[in-house]
Amino acid sequence: MRVLLVPNYSRPDAVQAAATLEVWLGHEGVEVLWAHDKKREPNCTCDPEGCVLVVSLGGDGTLLRAARIVGYREIPILGLSFGHLGFLTGAGSDKIVEAVTSALAGEMHQSRRATLDVGVMFDCGGGLMRETHHFALNELALTRGAPGDMIEFDVSVSDNHIDRLRGDGFVVSTATGSTGYALSSGGPIVTPDFNGMVCVPIAPHTILARAFLTSSSDVVELSLSPERPVERSVFVDGQLITCPEGGQAVGCAVRRGPGDVVLLDSDAGSFYDSVSRVFYGNMRKKQ
Repeated sequence: MRVLLVPNYSRPDAVQAAATLEVWLGHEGVEVLWAHDKKREPNCTCDPEGCVLVVSLGGDGTLLRAARIVGYREIPILGLSFGHLGFLTGAGSDKIVEAVTSALAGEMHQSRRATLDVGVMFDCGGGLMRETHHFALNELALTRGAPGDMIEFDVSVSDNHIDRLRGDGFVVSTATGSTGYALSSGGPIVTPDFNGMVCVPIAPHTILARAFLTSSSDVVELSLSPERPVERSVFVDGQLITCPEGGQAVGCAVRRGPGDVVLLDSDAGSFYDSVSRVFYGNMRKKQ
């Protein structure tokens, strides 16, 4: 049996907790792997093959990193909260051994989260086009570039043209990502059971553009207008996407990923408890 630990290396308490888990798991006969420190080893990769559980120790950003490592493999992820928000995490930092024990015993609730397959098309010059594909648990964000110029782009869903928009950009998120960038841009909070996509314009230069939802089988396409060739940026789960050949992004195609992310939590009501706690400030127990 093998377990992968993914700590937030910038938090000493998370690293110490991971070390404590490593000792305990070793006594239980479980092989332990550690994800590398990205800041110290930016070019290193982590292979989770053979792992029965991935434990994230940090906040939501650390859990997103764990999800990127797992990808579409559907290895269960247990998030232990050592961060500021902890919306995606499934347990606190006060009972880490108990939580991991329950996870390994199969006693925790499994929340299956839809993912995205994000294709980004780059124009590398000289007629050379390059497409890269990326895993996402939260969202794709097409945004304006460093100079801050408004971008212009076409939005289509499954070959149905929706509109040509000008603004700061566009977010295509999963239900999981609906509480992130999409929410900040005016989108709705969506139950994790929803398998379609949440589409939200970012500061559109019109009062008519609104957020909308797609089905799980749709493909959302964003095409940059050649009539406004300003700098633009593409982010996938907060990671800047660039072309190795130095090309400029000219379009994105977003569809549901071929596998889900499996998050472990205490019970099926954890999502709504988190919504109440984080977004409504409700710290009181129901009488």
